[in-house]
Amino acid sequence: MDTLLGPGKAALLESIRETGSIAAAGRRMGMSYKRAWYLIDTLNKAFREPLVTASKGGRTGGGAQLTPMGNVVLDGYLRMERLASEAVAGELDRLATLMRPAAP
Repeated sequence: MDTLLGPGKAALLESIRETGSIAAAGRRMGMSYKRAWYLIDTLNKAFREPLVTASKGGRTGGGAQLTPMGNVVLDGYLRMERLASEAVAGELDRLATLMRPAAP
């Protein structure tokens, strides 16, 4: 897989799902519309079906939304992230016991 789906792209997809806008999602994440669009275009080309569809603005406003495939991919990524965190929680706790106490 040439294009990795990591925390940043997943956050962008999640933000598009929440805001209904690539521009708003990019602003929320502190990135330009051009950068956000580039990342979405890269993801859309990497998967068998597009993850995001967008309509141009105008009087009615335009917007963007995750496709059914986009929802499947994002939900799968979030599930993997949660499972990975649960799997290493005990090890992180053990490492924490080996750390020096925080300075006052």
